[in-house]
Amino acid sequence: MGEFKVHRVRFFDYMPSAIRAMAFNSRTERLALSRADGALEVFNFADSYFQEKVIPGQDGRAVEALCWVRGRLFSAGLNGEITEYDLENLRPKYTMEAYGGPVWTICSNSQGTHLAIGCEDGTVKIFEVLEETIRFQRNLDRQKGRIISLSWHPSGALIAAGMMDMIKVFNAESGHATHRLLVERGVGASKSREVVVWSVAFLSDHTIISGDSAGKVQVWDGVTGTLVRTHLVTKWDVLALSVSRDESSLLAGTSEGTVVQFQFISSTVDQHDKEWVRTRTFKNHTHDVRALAHTDTAVVSGGMDTQLVVRPLLEKVEKNTQESALRKIAFPHVMLAPCMVNGCRISDTNAKLLFFYIICHLTCLCLFCTTCANVSVSGDDHICCSALSPCGGWLAYSTISSVRLYRLQYNGSNISITKVAKLPKVLRSAHQLCFSSDSSKLFASTTHSSVIIIALSQSECKYLHTLRPKSGTRQPVHLMSASEDGKWLATANSDCEIHVYSLHKLKLHCTVPVYSSCPTAMAIHPTTSNLVMVHADQQIFEYSLVQKEYTEWSRKLQKQGLHHLWLARDTPITHLTFNPRNPAHIIMHDTYMFCIIDQNLPLPDQKTLFYNQMTLRSLPEPERTSHSHSFKICKTFQHLLCVSLLEDHSLVVVERPLLDIASQLPAPVRQKKFAT
Repeated sequence: MGEFKVHRVRFFDYMPSAIRAMAFNSRTERLALSRADGALEVFNFADSYFQEKVIPGQDGRAVEALCWVRGRLFSAGLNGEITEYDLENLRPKYTMEAYGGPVWTICSNSQGTHLAIGCEDGTVKIFEVLEETIRFQRNLDRQKGRIISLSWHPSGALIAAGMMDMIKVFNAESGHATHRLLVERGVGASKSREVVVWSVAFLSDHTIISGDSAGKVQVWDGVTGTLVRTHLVTKWDVLALSVSRDESSLLAGTSEGTVVQFQFISSTVDQHDKEWVRTRTFKNHTHDVRALAHTDTAVVSGGMDTQLVVRPLLEKVEKNTQESALRKIAFPHVMLAPCMVNGCRISDTNAKLLFFYIICHLTCLCLFCTTCANVSVSGDDHICCSALSPCGGWLAYSTISSVRLYRLQYNGSNISITKVAKLPKVLRSAHQLCFSSDSSKLFASTTHSSVIIIALSQSECKYLHTLRPKSGTRQPVHLMSASEDGKWLATANSDCEIHVYSLHKLKLHCTVPVYSSCPTAMAIHPTTSNLVMVHADQQIFEYSLVQKEYTEWSRKLQKQGLHHLWLARDTPITHLTFNPRNPAHIIMHDTYMFCIIDQNLPLPDQKTLFYNQMTLRSLPEPERTSHSHSFKICKTFQHLLCVSLLEDHSLVVVERPLLDIASQLPAPVRQKKFAT
């Protein structure tokens, strides 16, 4: 297998943003979450919890609440706006002013016909959901204080609203309040301290459950308006509630970082008179748990410590399986340091450039020296994709509103960046960007998985052609790979389609047979023209672009099956490449593991010692061959973001320093302060 000299880059100090809200669509098994920087992410829980879509944030846009209406996603924020998102083009579809000040909460009725929002001015506003937009319908009776939380009764006839010191129950048709439920301040609390009802849940049997800033989860009779039971779960705030679909289980998230589960069970032997009983406490967060989702099989939580935690309920899944494993998703399922330029020549000077981006700026760094250049994004939009050309002379990035292209020059002491002033008008925005191997073309994926080709030269940038798939898909491209010989371009979208185009004929060459799991990484082999793909469920395929069929190695791999320890990994492969000195080597990595697959060695069977590098090292050289298999794995890295192979056969490994998020956050916020 050989050894590599490794250069470890650890100054890429990427810090994820806090999770503010989440909403789970049980019909499609999609989880949407929002972060403090305004970004939205959509995870496919049916496909190994893969992060299939990201809508970049925007300065000044903070999403306070999310809501699914069938397959449509809505948000509300303290900027006083309601937004619906275009999940095909990964951008806001439209934004509507609520005219009630900051909006604290949004929810829909179970029929999916209306939205309710809670506003700073004390109004609950009802909007009708139309085919392409929403339309204001009416206000419910205005209250003196802000509306913090809302929940529709499953019938759609009543709405519970959490406020300061109370809960109001409204008739959704008449708009009048039918009940006022006064919330206690708690034992020993100051009379001047208001109690904030952070979350409410309205159940089908007319039970109302509330969580408040006094640390209580309270159960109310919504028919009589009386308090049934109080559970003191924390000294601080109960920030979020979530109820299971069958209304037999309730989750409460606290500012201590705990999630408390309640179950509707009988506390007596005769199984009569069921009540809400506290059964379990989960501690998977260091700071406030701001958002919760209760799926059929798991507790999903997120908050200030930025991690999305999926904790399976062991009574709902088969034990000792992949489904029963705890998952913590801390990093995006894409490369944040996407390019290494290997011995590129810029202004007749050899240089090795590392390129990465964070939200609003890009950085180009010359390795083994101190030269660095930064590009700040103009406007309020955040970066959605970027690329550096193989020659190191071009840099491109896109937001949801525009594409920017720059010329780079390196003179040995500094990197100069010059903006290309005039771009073809057809190039308005892109989901993915990629340069050809000779840096003469820029590929930009746009709507409906189409790809725009731009010819680059010193004098001008010209539009050449648009490549379109024949499938009629409307989903965005999330992966794009160009071959080194300049013949092929492969794209993958969230419909699990992989299209390969001939760049000589400028038309679709073939479509890889659709596999049920979304591709997470792919690359075209520089000598064989085989396309290697890795999917969210960890399956690996190799497809011959010349023969338009799976290779013999790929068929053998699928027939024998991958090792169970490989399939048990819970982080997706985010990048793969090849070893130019050994065509049989496929190099890939996820966030915690670096792997070289040697196609000349036998595949490991289920009884083989899979992680065998230490064992091989202890054996004499003649005995190693008999114990070797094709998967060579190194797990000594922390938060691996990018791996690139240099011309001298050394590896540059970009790592995020050990992620101690708790030390970088303020102390848990005990008493919330409102933005007005």
